[in-house]
Amino acid sequence: MKTEFNVSERAERLKKSRTYFDTFINRAGLAAGVLVLQPGEEDTQEPHDTDEVYYVISGDGFLRMNKKDYKISRGKMFFVSRGIEHCFHGNKKELRVLYFFGGS
Repeated sequence: MKTEFNVSERAERLKKSRTYFDTFINRAGLAAGVLVLQPGEEDTQEPHDTDEVYYVISGDGFLRMNKKDYKISRGKMFFVSRGIEHCFHGNKKELRVLYFFGGS
């Protein structure tokens, strides 16, 4: 298993791919990755089977959870319980977020 990851490089590669996220750790007890959304790009994720933590690297906009919007900005962190509907939206700048799941 790889132990070192360059998140900036992975985020840059996402700009040229057909997806907006990259899960680079996927173990039985932990999954982690980076999400990059351009302005106007849709976050299509569905509720997850495990709890999740988001850490905002850069960008702006909102995280909608249970029909409530939370303003996001660099350095903020959010906890999303499993099964909760959520998505990022309304960003006017490129949004970069690290995410961590409590399982694969």
